[in-house]
Amino acid sequence: QVQVVESGGGLVQAGGSLRLSCAASGEIFNIGIMGWDRQAPGKQRELVASITSTGTTHYADSVKGRFTISRDNTKNTVYLQMNSLKPEDTAVYYCNADIKERIYANWSLEWGQGTQVTVSS
Repeated sequence: QVQVVESGGGLVQAGGSLRLSCAASGEIFNIGIMGWDRQAPGKQRELVASITSTGTTHYADSVKGRFTISRDNTKNTVYLQMNSLKPEDTAVYYCNADIKERIYANWSLEWGQGTQVTVSS
């Protein structure tokens, strides 16, 4: 069974940095797009950033120039480097990965359990 596990959240002051990691494990034949969403209290979940298997990236306008998404395909891991953090970045951050477990299996979007990021002013 495939698992997606995030790490790296925490408490940081405004202007600071955090790096989130997310590793997929289990029976994996291929991983397509990987990404990060976030959900702040009382708000809808929103896309933060995504990256294809060949490295094409996409960012929400609110994080462009501050966040960088990257991945290591040899480790089935995606990272989110967050710089110049603002209080409005406070949210639970969820990793997701589009995974094919076997060569003839369907693609399945897997989600992590979430990691809390809190930015104090």
